[in-house]
Amino acid sequence: MKKQERADRVQIRLDDLYPQTRIPLDHQDEFTLLVAVLLSAQCTDKKVNEITPALFERGSTPSKMSQLGESEILSIIRPLGLSKTKAKHLAKLSQILVDDYDSVVPQTFEELESLPGVGHKTASVVMSQAFGFPAFPVDTHIHRLSQRWGLTNGKSVVQTEADLKKLFPKDSWNRLHLQIIFYGREYCTARGCDGTICPLCRELYPRRKKPFLHKKA
Repeated sequence: MKKQERADRVQIRLDDLYPQTRIPLDHQDEFTLLVAVLLSAQCTDKKVNEITPALFERGSTPSKMSQLGESEILSIIRPLGLSKTKAKHLAKLSQILVDDYDSVVPQTFEELESLPGVGHKTASVVMSQAFGFPAFPVDTHIHRLSQRWGLTNGKSVVQTEADLKKLFPKDSWNRLHLQIIFYGREYCTARGCDGTICPLCRELYPRRKKPFLHKKA
């Protein structure tokens, strides 16, 4: 099976399994989505969703978040990983949005990635899920599964993103990155599948007998 054939098979299977692709981070608007995605770094979506109701009750807008200040933000998000750094970033980010963007989340990659704590993946999620801009955020899940499925050589997340964008239609990117994450969590986990166990791995590589060795991002 050639790479494009594998990609086509993946898209068919994931469309069947996950016709609806609601982002798993709870949010109300562009700002709360940006905050939730920033908080999700090295942390589960479930844990973030447990913390954000209290945070958004007091800091649902850039102005309110900036008024909380770093110490108050930290007191709320302390159970999350990297909480001190995230609190610092959220306080600075919120103040920048107030001062420079009239409390409106910008709609370009360049502007988003200039904000404290916002990397390309976070910006991609916001651009795709908040503004509908075609983007393909690549996290550890997607990087790992794309290697297992023979869609990329796995040299870096940057390369994986470029490879996936070549293989899949642009109008599928926004839902597909979530579908891959959903599939990875349900069927093709880091411990539950080594490239030879889950349905898609077996379908794409029926002759693979040995565990697949990943390249780290």
